[in-house]
Amino acid sequence: MKAFSFAAPKTIKEMKDILAGVATAGEIRPIVGGTDLIEQVKTGRRTPSIVMDIKHIPEMNRMEWITGEGLHLGAAVSCTDTAAFPIIQQSYESIRESCGLIGSIQIQNRASIVGNIANSAPSADGVPSALVHEASVVLVGSSGTRTISLEDFFTGPGKNVSEPDEVVLEIILPPPPENSSSHYLRFIPRNEMDIAVAGAASLLALAPGSKTCTKARIALASVGPTPVRAKAAEAFLEGKDITNEIIEKAGDLAIEAASPITDVRGSIEYRKDLVKVLTQNTLRMCLSSLNQDL
Repeated sequence: MKAFSFAAPKTIKEMKDILAGVATAGEIRPIVGGTDLIEQVKTGRRTPSIVMDIKHIPEMNRMEWITGEGLHLGAAVSCTDTAAFPIIQQSYESIRESCGLIGSIQIQNRASIVGNIANSAPSADGVPSALVHEASVVLVGSSGTRTISLEDFFTGPGKNVSEPDEVVLEIILPPPPENSSSHYLRFIPRNEMDIAVAGAASLLALAPGSKTCTKARIALASVGPTPVRAKAAEAFLEGKDITNEIIEKAGDLAIEAASPITDVRGSIEYRKDLVKVLTQNTLRMCLSSLNQDL
């Protein structure tokens, strides 16, 4: 493991000052729980010159609901605290479910859902759930702050649009649609603490008192170089009365968004089958949560 320096800024200004020196200091990697970074450093996949602990910065620990704007979730808020937040439990069920799947309970007490997103792994359990809720990412760097759609954040496996002098400050989850529900499922070969072979999140909004879909969002993990939305399936669902046949067809269409590889965890064909089944099951879960039967 390559030696590195350690920094622990207490304010945004202190953090910006550290980031401003990236040109001479070399790679700077933020750390909260370190559940991804420590392993990457040990194996040589990351070779930072500075590891910067950001969990003592107040803004990184923000968890605040603003009416009309949505939920601000800071990069240092643990999965455990996120899942326990009342607004998450009431309105962002897929986020709560994802928080409960990131490692063990001990890891969830340290790791953050925003860190899971910032790590940018194609298999990240937190990303599909945030995608169906149309999250945006707030980046802060030595030159200021900018906001980008989560859908436009990822550029490849473990890569995103952040500059060397930027870190993720928070994500913003807009208010969910009226009469909506969201759920996330993944498939892993073991019961816990494994990387998803495939994952799918769905959000379904229905017209009051009916099964007519007013909005649908479907996002997939571990079936491409980045997490991806299944837009053909979404468009197919919207405006239709949701029946079992419609859900079956949506699962077929979701496969079109997948571009998986064959590796030790599963073949291309296996992952495509999983996309279909996981999409269909999450849609059925959404319908059930909205007290609608097939």
